[in-house]
Amino acid sequence: MIEQKNGVFPAVCPLDCPDTCGLLLHKEDGKITKVTGNPEHPVTQGAICNKVRNMTERIYHKERILYPLKRTGPKGSGQFSRITWEEAVQEIAGRYQGLIEEYGPESILPYSFYGNMGILSVDGMDRRFFNALGASKLDQAICNSAGNAGWKYTMGFKGGTSPEDTEFADLIIVWGGNLMSTNMHQVVYAEKARKRGAKVVVIDVHKNRTAQWADWFIPLYPGTDTALALGVMHILFRDGWTDEAFMQRYTLGHEELREHVKNYTPDSVSAITGVPAEDIEKLARMYGEAAVSFIAIGNGLQHHDNGGMNVRSIACLPALTGQWLKKGGGAVKTNGGYNAMNSDYLERPDLRPNPEARTINMNRIGEALEMQEQPIKAVFVYCSNPLVVAPDTERVQAGFAREDLFTVVHDLFMTDTAKYADIVLPAASSFETTELFGSYWHHFVQLQEPVIEKIGEAKGNVELFAMLGRAMELDEHAFSESEEDMIAGALEFPENPYLNGVTLEALKEKRFVKLDMTAQASYLDRLNTPSGKIELYSLAMQEAGLPPLPEYVPLQEGYDGVSRPGQDELYPLMFISPPNHNFLNSTFANVEKHQRLEKEPQLQIHPQDASERGINEGDMVCIYNQRGQLELKALVTDKMLPGTVISQGLWWDGKGGKQRANALTADRLADMGGGATFFSTVAQVKRQ
Repeated sequence: MIEQKNGVFPAVCPLDCPDTCGLLLHKEDGKITKVTGNPEHPVTQGAICNKVRNMTERIYHKERILYPLKRTGPKGSGQFSRITWEEAVQEIAGRYQGLIEEYGPESILPYSFYGNMGILSVDGMDRRFFNALGASKLDQAICNSAGNAGWKYTMGFKGGTSPEDTEFADLIIVWGGNLMSTNMHQVVYAEKARKRGAKVVVIDVHKNRTAQWADWFIPLYPGTDTALALGVMHILFRDGWTDEAFMQRYTLGHEELREHVKNYTPDSVSAITGVPAEDIEKLARMYGEAAVSFIAIGNGLQHHDNGGMNVRSIACLPALTGQWLKKGGGAVKTNGGYNAMNSDYLERPDLRPNPEARTINMNRIGEALEMQEQPIKAVFVYCSNPLVVAPDTERVQAGFAREDLFTVVHDLFMTDTAKYADIVLPAASSFETTELFGSYWHHFVQLQEPVIEKIGEAKGNVELFAMLGRAMELDEHAFSESEEDMIAGALEFPENPYLNGVTLEALKEKRFVKLDMTAQASYLDRLNTPSGKIELYSLAMQEAGLPPLPEYVPLQEGYDGVSRPGQDELYPLMFISPPNHNFLNSTFANVEKHQRLEKEPQLQIHPQDASERGINEGDMVCIYNQRGQLELKALVTDKMLPGTVISQGLWWDGKGGKQRANALTADRLADMGGGATFFSTVAQVKRQ
């Protein structure tokens, strides 16, 4: 495809998004001029979001890094000079060898996430390199780990309802997710269900685009989702809307749960959540009377101190009414388990000389860089931008400012993090490389082959880490395999029956191949919980020091369990920083087209809270707590309950402005899975 200068070529969206869209790239004179959806892709069907439609603005951005750079000024100054790839590789290999000899291999830490969802790039050659090196391990817990842990305790297998089946639901509940901005094709299926007469209910702290589209929006206070779920359970049991036969056969602990939820009366739950008791009754009645109900569990509600329990509690609801036996019924947190691949082959943990190496939680990177005992002396950042996405920004920035910390950043741009690097390496976009893509929502595996030449001297992750592995004389075979060899090996995984028929040959022929979903018919018999059943009561949670039954546990900041925000005299407001519509995490925040679409970062504040502080629409305000501050323009709105303030999107600091939301967030870990607690944050607001 590279050789052909003109035409339309298949591709895959690389963004960290459930939809993993099939794309068509339109080329003229060897350059991509337009990005459209692939109408032949059964899920995408030609429709894509604005983020990807404007991807050329990112690929051909005037500030894209084109060649390796070496720092010449103070850290953070952004002062660099050009060097060759040979010099960069020699510098990295030499520094790493010296650190290994003096401090041991665990003094080196990789820091990455899914800025590119290509499996070879972020779960393949990179893992081989750091395994063979013996570097510290990274717990990639910044996004979905708390919710995944909560789901696993309840359901075991990391999979739920098939997306295309949800059009047969007659009640769709979107709980803590903004599908319009983050999962647009689930909205398409929901619209098909609506045409059949279905109702859509959105439960969230904020009346976002999805909530405005819904038939009914239920606002609640941040971090109180478990209480609301338990209130619904109380009514389901009380009014006989449960499926006793299903619970007897497929669940563990339903009698204990029945007794437990008697304490969660509508009035008591209303006092916790801010949801009127009559609305709790109405929601439970809708759920109990629905023939087929489906719950889309979003990301937002897991980013709390009690985030794992929030997801765990909601995941219990379909079992109470027997929804898992109905086409389109049930729930989805992630469907990534269906396309599980041969990770041992991809990552080669057998290369590691120190299998018991320490693990650093990526949410605690600021704390980790302060460690005096066994200090981290080098960080390699790729597919991530920790100075924007990691919590407690000031602490993180101080860590990266250490003169004795050797930092390498591989990226397309001079990010806030890259400015603190010693070596900056130019990264290739996914359209310039060969990649394998699964989806954590739909059931298609996809192949991406290069459509354009690499821009400047950019290199993809596979090429980069293979080059470093060879330079450091690590396992020759592991760092000489081609992308196609790695794809074939990843798909050779008999343990996963859903991969039947998904091969490199099939992908090269068709570009996207559907998983073999035959095994889903025995879904309830394949649950890998300790009991093999849906665990409403979990001994594994009890052994982990967690409540074995769903239980509301108040947040560590902001709530005492029954009182409203305002109990903290210094910081009486709850601060939430959900995604905006035109960025994906920090990606696109530096692209002018996307900035224009999003306009500017704002602080949404309720009229009641604004009035109490003398704040008017358009005023510049300072939002602050003990960790840092933001300076934003006020947007006075009633899209959330009083006591909650919201800033959407992860903006870079840009020209010296204080607009990085994570300056306020704590690096505390969630109740399970080591997850982040971004949304369990208290703050105060004042006029500038």
